[in-house]
Amino acid sequence: MRNVELARDYLRRAKLRLRALDVLFEGEGWPDVVRESQEILELALKGLLRSCGVDPPRVHDVSGVLLAEKNRLPEDLFGEVEVLAAASRHLRRDRELAFYGAEDLTPTGFYSREDAEGARAAALRTVEAVYPHVMGDEA
Repeated sequence: MRNVELARDYLRRAKLRLRALDVLFEGEGWPDVVRESQEILELALKGLLRSCGVDPPRVHDVSGVLLAEKNRLPEDLFGEVEVLAAASRHLRRDRELAFYGAEDLTPTGFYSREDAEGARAAALRTVEAVYPHVMGDEA
């Protein structure tokens, strides 16, 4: 089923969250930047899939579906699919750790500015890549 308005809602929210990401970055909340970047990337990729008629699974990493459904995506994104899928896989691994930590790991002490910069760049790149395809004339 193709719900274009839902797909567009995902992208509007992802783009808005990019602004929140800047606030977290300025406050040096490195684990929060990583976690929020993952959520932004997830929303953007699910919006892309939905706009192409693919019902995204209710999982946080959609890299497998993205790769499997590559031929249903806009042709000019074919060169980006591997990079977007890799970013989804990578950030998914950090989702819970960045938020909750672990008995032997405190997120604030574990994540660095470099981690946050990489996550933020992946989120921005993903939104910029998929936004025009999902938003159409609203872009």
